[in-house]
Order: sequence, then structure tokens, then C-alpha cells
Amino acid sequence: MTTYTARPVEPSALKELRTADDAGRPMTAFTDDEGGAPLRCCLRRSAPGERIALVSYAPLRRWAAATGAAPGAYDEQGPVFVHAEECPGPDRDGHPFANAHRVLRRYSAEGRILGGELVDAPDDDAFRTAFDDPAVALVHVRAVEYGCFLYEVRRP
Repeated sequence: MTTYTARPVEPSALKELRTADDAGRPMTAFTDDEGGAPLRCCLRRSAPGERIALVSYAPLRRWAAATGAAPGAYDEQGPVFVHAEECPGPDRDGHPFANAHRVLRRYSAEGRILGGELVDAPDDDAFRTAFDDPAVALVHVRAVEYGCFLYEVRRP
């Protein structure tokens, strides 16, 4: 069992994103013929034949709206894959997408970037190190190759 829990895109946000994404565009679903897309709704890779969508998502903006933080210029949005229809969500055991180098980007309670670290794979030790700084409120796990948001981890 892991101490630090990977948080998928929240169901309420998914419902909104399936209507219009955080850039205001309507969702366009497609059949994933090849599979392998990192799904942020259930934190697994897509299987061939699944209906998915690529939407623009602003994870820090949504967190800030719920907490009162003001991330300013750090409020970025980027592409994420989600199921086109509601899914059961993730299996919450372990750290998803851990088969490659990842960047752990640390944020303060105000929504400011406090730094980032390249890790071989996200694991409890890497998150423990990130949260050793008491100013860190949450960590975004990002893909190295494109910088895309994969999931969030909050202080336990």
C-alpha cells in the first residue's frame, strides 16, 4: 500500500470537461485504435477500441478555485486524455505511469511553483522527499517528454 495517493481528475471536473474543456472547446471523442493513451480519469493506459477524448485541462486553476489560492501566471492548461464517457475511476493502489522518468513539480498553498525534480519513477520515497518541505501543498506528476500533467498528489 502506498502512503501518497495519486489523484485522478475529479468526477465533477470530468463531467464539465466532457461538455467543454478548460479552453472552452467542446469535447470531440474518438475511438483509440492503438491504445496506450494515459487516461487521467482512471490513471491507466487506454486499451485499443476504447472511446476517449483529448481535452485541455487546468489542474492548478481547479485546485486554486477550491482552496482560494491565486496561482497567477502558474495557472497553465494542457492536453489530457480522458474516457469519453464516465468510467469507474482508478485502482488506487500504487503509483500510475511509473514506468518512465517523471517530473515532480511542487506547489505552495498559494499556487506558486516551489521547484521540480526529475525522478526515475514516482514512488513514496520521491513524494516523501517533495513533502519534506513544509511549504509544499501539492505535487504534480508530469511526463518528461511533453511536460503533460499526469496526476496530482496532496500532502497526506
